[in-house]
Amino acid sequence: MNDGPRDRYAVAIIGGGIVGLFTALHLARAGAGPIAVFERGFLSSGASGRNGGGVRQQWETAATVKLASEAVAAWRRFPGEFGYNPYFRQGGYLFLAESDDEVAQLDRVAAVVRSCGLPILRLPAERVAEYAPGIGLRSLKGGSFLGSDGTLYPFPAIWGVYEELRRLGVEVFLRTPVVGISRGEGGLLQLRLERSTISAPKVVNAAGGWSGEVSRLAGLDVPNVASRHEILATEPMKRFLDPMIIRLSDGLYLSQTMRGELVGGLTVPHPTGTVAGMPSSLAFLRRMGRAVVELFPSLRGLNVLRAWAGYYDDTPDGMPVIGEDPRLPGFYHANGFGGHGFMLSPATTRRVAQAVLGERTDLDPALFSPGRFLGAVRPGSVERLQPG
Repeated sequence: MNDGPRDRYAVAIIGGGIVGLFTALHLARAGAGPIAVFERGFLSSGASGRNGGGVRQQWETAATVKLASEAVAAWRRFPGEFGYNPYFRQGGYLFLAESDDEVAQLDRVAAVVRSCGLPILRLPAERVAEYAPGIGLRSLKGGSFLGSDGTLYPFPAIWGVYEELRRLGVEVFLRTPVVGISRGEGGLLQLRLERSTISAPKVVNAAGGWSGEVSRLAGLDVPNVASRHEILATEPMKRFLDPMIIRLSDGLYLSQTMRGELVGGLTVPHPTGTVAGMPSSLAFLRRMGRAVVELFPSLRGLNVLRAWAGYYDDTPDGMPVIGEDPRLPGFYHANGFGGHGFMLSPATTRRVAQAVLGERTDLDPALFSPGRFLGAVRPGSVERLQPG
């Protein structure tokens, strides 16, 4: 897109996934240029191109429900606004509980979601099959369903925002990793690239699974942890499943595309941290195969076409990190989204841009601020409803 970066920008964004791109878009529309986005790989090489496309509003905290509802509205507007269709299909999300503790968790979630004005349904076990025909009910104790949740196809969303950035003159540099961050002359932050150095008064860390590494380049100790999660897609079959299925016990999530493929994953333990290649594993395929057949016995023998992996960017309390780091003025966080950066991105990045512009946001600093991890007593678990 560009011959090479200039010496100085008003804002430099590290990470060219959907969070970095949307942040750049909000800033560009506010007239904050010149803006540069630096992506270590190719467009969609990180989690933005490796996720299951889920978009949900069922959360344990009202603050997250609010962001998710705003994001749902934005995804509905996306085709008309950008001219690219991410095929946002609102078939709902169906959460499954298999123990009394999980039933209680869904009760708590439903109370929060209803308090935000959304018509969530709590389902007894015998009604779950109305929303997931053919599901095995032996171990189910109930579920929850919200019909305005759904799924989308990530790539048109990335392309749509990227093309709008090009139109607005934002400079996006692919295969351009940032290898050093320091304070330079005049108080500017300096980003050292492999072949040059650029300066900016404001830098945004939107590096997803690599955000902890980026923060440490700037000398900041952060609690973000990269965790590898795996996903697969099957051969297409006749459509039978409208909602995204989430099983609380093991994090299994499963949806069916408009072409008939089943797409899903579940939690398989891996060492934390990033590794080259983001490989998938035989252990995941075996565990996922057993889990899917246990849930839908009729799917035995269905072929898997491909499998891949990506990184969650996890924080200790399950909440994202948004705002200026008090230890390094001018350095802003837009990370820690777990596996939910894509679904929430239209809403969260608007707040990131507001913070960069020096505007007040409606985010509770106790829940979202980078400073919440700096006290002697760190926050406890807040948002535990993490699968899918």
